[in-house]
Amino acid sequence: MNIVDRVKKILLTPKTEWDVIAAESTPTQQLVVGYVLPLAAVAAVAAFIGQVVIGVSMPIIGTVRFGLVAGLIGLVMSVVMAVVMVFVVGLIADALAPSFGGQKNTAQALKVAAYTFTPVWVMGVLNILPMLGVLVILGAIYAIYLLYLGLPKLMKAPPEKAAGYTAVVVLAAIVLWVVVAFVSSMVMMPFMGAAAMMGSPQVKYEKDSSMAKLDEFARKMEQQAKKMEDAQKSGDTGKQMEAALGALGTAISGGKAVDPVQIDALKPFVPEKFAGLPRADLRTERSGVSGLMVAKAEGVYREGENQVQLVVTDTGGAAGLLGMAAWLGVQGEKEDSNRRESTRREGTRMVHEEVDKRGKRSEYTVVLGNRFVVSAQGNADIAALKSAVNGLDLAKLEALK
Repeated sequence: MNIVDRVKKILLTPKTEWDVIAAESTPTQQLVVGYVLPLAAVAAVAAFIGQVVIGVSMPIIGTVRFGLVAGLIGLVMSVVMAVVMVFVVGLIADALAPSFGGQKNTAQALKVAAYTFTPVWVMGVLNILPMLGVLVILGAIYAIYLLYLGLPKLMKAPPEKAAGYTAVVVLAAIVLWVVVAFVSSMVMMPFMGAAAMMGSPQVKYEKDSSMAKLDEFARKMEQQAKKMEDAQKSGDTGKQMEAALGALGTAISGGKAVDPVQIDALKPFVPEKFAGLPRADLRTERSGVSGLMVAKAEGVYREGENQVQLVVTDTGGAAGLLGMAAWLGVQGEKEDSNRRESTRREGTRMVHEEVDKRGKRSEYTVVLGNRFVVSAQGNADIAALKSAVNGLDLAKLEALK
């Protein structure tokens, strides 16, 4: 099963693709490890980048960024809950099949559930820009349509009962989701960190294209999946945990094992004076988990009522995932009576700007080499922040990769 081809076909030609899926004998483990986990992981890390690196724009307070630990917990739980929900929907569809003239078949029901969630995970990539996250709702709506098409073909329910069957499954899933979410939030399943994508050697994509990079990531995840299988067969708990952490690290890092630079390498990019203000404080941090280490140097500049914060971050292990935002061409613009916000590409760099029209707070962020993030925010003019950031030796910082 080639994950890229399956995603394209289930989204673009679902009526014929459900027939192909119905005839397949896909083991549950392969379905989860080879399809559900990779897509759920990409959506989860997109949300992680949006919440921790880009930040969420809040009325009055401005941009709010989640802490690294909170972001990681949210990332892991998102992946775990994605898998749990697939099983919940699958078991509901299987249990209700006879009531709507269908045939009980657990394997087929799990396939219906897994492939139905495809548009939700694909649209989840938009969470890289929190302001676009609301569009994930469109993916959820399309998922209901996929469920409507898939239930009759895989569960053998009469077409005329498909609408009722779909409605009951969706309503039951929503009710059980509340219970499952509560229970699952207290239980962490260590083996859920593993993921793999199955690639087909016959499929070739243009070099450096989005599909080529996703395919490369798939092959790396497949290698991690094989390590997981070997560790499972060995019966060695230590090896199993090591393989699981390795797979999680590969998923989080986008297939790139990168350690961030040392703190001392970032300090020179937080000067004594910035945007015309003297530095009042300097904070540094280098932390994380296996596969996702992040280094950060932060300067606080203050004089009278004027204050600006400069943060220079080496995303390290998350560099591969930050790169996904680049090759996906994620851009956007948002404006209302109080704020203007935009994200765009400038050459090889990604730039994010926020301007408070009331003059209270502005922010200017630039991403270098799909890895280093330089962000300045405060009660200063956006032009002043932009000039101050570009006045740093950004080329030297980018060369550290």
